[in-house]
Amino acid sequence: MSRIGKRPVPVPKGVTVNVAGSKVDVQGPKGKLSQTLHPLIKITKEGDAIKVEADATGRDAARLQGLGRALIANMVKGAAEGYDQTLDLVGTGYRTELKGKTLHFQLGLSHPVAIDLPPQMTANIPADSKGAVLMLSCPDKALLGQFSAKIRSFRPPEPYGGKGIRYRNEKIRRKAGKAGKGKAK
Repeated sequence: MSRIGKRPVPVPKGVTVNVAGSKVDVQGPKGKLSQTLHPLIKITKEGDAIKVEADATGRDAARLQGLGRALIANMVKGAAEGYDQTLDLVGTGYRTELKGKTLHFQLGLSHPVAIDLPPQMTANIPADSKGAVLMLSCPDKALLGQFSAKIRSFRPPEPYGGKGIRYRNEKIRRKAGKAGKGKAK
């Protein structure tokens, strides 16, 4: 039996959960999420908690039970509080701008990069950052992570100068440059 999977998922006030077979719908103040889980797991709602049980025995069923419980817990937390991700644009002239539901990036390339925001996602660019900080929030944890990784892939941080798009508090492993650089002047 999965240690993570056997713990019930508490449902906070203001969040409603509907279970129909292997489909779970969660609605809360931050948004509505829906997920269809594997048919080997059984989902039941007991009071203010959701229980996930494996229909079969074995390693696969235990893994799916833990996965199902984690996905439901992420949906409940996302609908109640939402998830946030902050990206820093480090580099001379690197900045972003929000026009409607489209993000426009200046990343030192020969062309600007534009990307549309997914429907449930909101973006905020603090005025004092001059476009060097991008704050994303979304109720769907997987969508937020995937979208932030896509933005980061436009200009990943490079180890020599440290320029690029990085997550807030991400540690970049820096490398030393050429040994003779900067010595003779």
